[in-house]
Amino acid sequence: MDYNFDNERPIYIQLVEMIRIDIVSGKFKKGQKLPSVRELALMMKVNPNTMQKALVELENEKLIYTERTNGKYVTEDKELIENAKKELAQEKVNNYLKSMQNIGINYDSAIRYLQELGGKNGIS
Repeated sequence: MDYNFDNERPIYIQLVEMIRIDIVSGKFKKGQKLPSVRELALMMKVNPNTMQKALVELENEKLIYTERTNGKYVTEDKELIENAKKELAQEKVNNYLKSMQNIGINYDSAIRYLQELGGKNGIS
């Protein structure tokens, strides 16, 4: 899997976002043990210290937790994961609506385009 980073934002922030998406999308299942910091760093081609910083952030958000000497695990809190998913969706919706506004499309038209064009591309 290729992970592409942009130069606009710190890599650890981008890692947090990527892993958060992997959790809310179910790529990493509730209660699943995560690969070690080194393994994750190798997978994503980043420095282990950068990966550790990202994991600390996710732990602060309570999306993951550490079992002493046993590793890091995805939370089993379904509501927490659902709330994180909803926050990500809200961010995406806001970005979409802002982009549409920037090209002169009002809210109602943006929703209509989303329904029409999203349906045409098989996205629902």
